[in-house]
Amino acid sequence: MRPLFIAGNWKMNPATAKEAVALAEAVKNGVGPAADVRVAVCPPALFLDQVDAALANSPIGLGAQNMHWKTEGAYTGEISGAMLNDAGCTHVILGHSERRHGMGETDAQVNAKLHAALAVGLIPIVCIGETLQEREAAQTEDVVAGQLTGSLAGISAEQMVGIVLAYEPVWAIGTGLTATPAQAQGVHEFIRDWLTKLFGEATAARIVVQYGGSVKPDNAAELLACPDIDGALVGGASLKEADFLGIIRAAQVVAAKGQV
Repeated sequence: MRPLFIAGNWKMNPATAKEAVALAEAVKNGVGPAADVRVAVCPPALFLDQVDAALANSPIGLGAQNMHWKTEGAYTGEISGAMLNDAGCTHVILGHSERRHGMGETDAQVNAKLHAALAVGLIPIVCIGETLQEREAAQTEDVVAGQLTGSLAGISAEQMVGIVLAYEPVWAIGTGLTATPAQAQGVHEFIRDWLTKLFGEATAARIVVQYGGSVKPDNAAELLACPDIDGALVGGASLKEADFLGIIRAAQVVAAKGQV
C-alpha cells in the first residue's frame, strides 16, 4: 500500500511570520510523533526559516511553493533549490495551476524545475489538471496526458518513484466545488495507467498521486478511500488548524483500514 500524503499549500497566507509559526506549531502538536500518514506544510518563502524551526523534532515535511531551474544568477525575485535546502525544505510544489494559468508557466518550465529539484534532493510535488472548459469539452485525459508528457520529460523510472503527482482539476481549486470520488478516481486511474505504460507496472504502483481541489474534513475520507488516490494537496483548509488536522485524521483512519 502506498503511504497517504497530506500536504498543505498555504499560498500567499498568512500575513505575518508570527501567524505562520503559530499555525505550524498547531499542526505539529496535532499530528504528534505519528508517522502513519506523511504530512508537509508549504508556507510562503519568506517564512520558511521560521516554520522550519517551529517544526523541529517532528515528522512533518517543509515544502516551498515554487523554485527556479537555475542554481544561481541574475534572476530577480527567484529562489534556487540550494536556497530551499538551506531553509530546511524537503519538498517543493511545481506547476500549480495558479502558476500555469495565472502566470503562463509552461510544461517545459515545470520540467526544468523538476530536474533542478531532483538534483538537490528535494521531493517535487508536480501538479496537473484541466480547466472547466476542457472538462466540458471531454478533453480531460488529453490535457492531463499532455501535462504529464511535458512535465516529466527525461525522467527515469528510478527518479519517478521519488516524485509526487497532484491531480488538481482547476475548476475545483478555491471554488468550493470538489470532484466526486468517482470523477477523481477516474482521472487518477487514468494517470496510473499512463504511468504504467511509460515506467512499468512495478514503478507505477509505487508513485504517490494526490488529489487537490476543495478538500475538507467532511469529504476527505471518501476521496482518500479511492484505490488510486494517495493523499491530498490541501489549499484553503490547510490554513485552519481544525480543518487540516481533520483531513489528516481522516487519512489516518483510511490508512488504518488499509493495513487491516
